Amino acid sequence: MQVNMAQVKLGTVRTILRLMPLLLMGGLTLLTFWLVQKNTPLTINPIERPRLHEPDYTIKNGALSYLNEQGQTKYRILGKELIHYDDDASIDIVRPRMRSFQPDKAPVTVRAQRGHIDGDLTILDLFDNVEIYRPPQSASETQKASPYMLAKSSYFQVLINDDIITTDKPVELEQGLSLMQSNAGGVFDNVQQSMQLLGTVKGRIEPAQQGTR
Repeated sequence: MQVNMAQVKLGTVRTILRLMPLLLMGGLTLLTFWLVQKNTPLTINPIERPRLHEPDYTIKNGALSYLNEQGQTKYRILGKELIHYDDDASIDIVRPRMRSFQPDKAPVTVRAQRGHIDGDLTILDLFDNVEIYRPPQSASETQKASPYMLAKSSYFQVLINDDIITTDKPVELEQGLSLMQSNAGGVFDNVQQSMQLLGTVKGRIEPAQQGTR
């Protein structure tokens, strides 16, 4: 059997011509993919490390001030050290001392051994030998004279936006010559500068007078 080589060659050429559009399309597709890959910036998705609760800076003898709507100082918080944390923006305070200012009233002072302010700067937690001191008030046209007030506890929480200081720990309260103790905490209203004791309260209440301290 003899094979006509001319016919074989002609058949091969015809096959190639029929496949040529597919080959061209495949080549263009590969070229387009290569160009896209070449011109697309290489992006790397690094694994984010968890932000540790570690101090990022410390301020010696620092102070924070809160202003009221009139631009006057409402609270001032002082500390021997203010230690700021990057992960939650909270602040630890060594030997904190807070003073609150109310119009026409003497400033109230709160002090403790340790303090912590949340990242929103709205809650101040105070620990260890915490005291709230309000000096005696002289009589005025709008209020009668009142003795000094001293509240002691192991813990107080200052709700700065609400003008409230609260605790669920036992409280010892002095008002002039009166002395009371609560086993379930209390609430100090900074606007009225008055203390409400919770739970079982024991002690003695002396006649109202303008005590001194």
